[in-house]
Amino acid sequence: MKMSRRELRESIFLLLFRIEFNTREELQEQTEMFLEEKPDISEADSAYIRNKVDAILDIQDEIDRTIMKICTGWRLERLGKTELAILRLAVYEMEKDEDIPKGVAINEALELAKIYCSEDAPRFINGVLAKLA
Repeated sequence: MKMSRRELRESIFLLLFRIEFNTREELQEQTEMFLEEKPDISEADSAYIRNKVDAILDIQDEIDRTIMKICTGWRLERLGKTELAILRLAVYEMEKDEDIPKGVAINEALELAKIYCSEDAPRFINGVLAKLA
């Protein structure tokens, strides 16, 4: 069964969240275990998730520098791990993924924040991403 764009994005976010607790090598194993938990996932969706996670991780340092520039006075360590994963995904989509309009990337980041973060997080994430738009 084909996943929606939102489901794909949520899966990518959940895997990016795991990088804070695992090495990059361990994340490969985590990705395999995560995808095995989704028995109905198509090969195309599985490949899309893997490719997007790898692309984000390949330029994670660049993405983190962008986030630090925008979050004046904040160190990455001060950001919640959930918020950081959402910001990494959104910054990647806004800066590097030409298939996703910036407004859509921001809206989807806010939806993830509403589900996975504290009630103040969507306002914070919106403020950060608005500086990139």
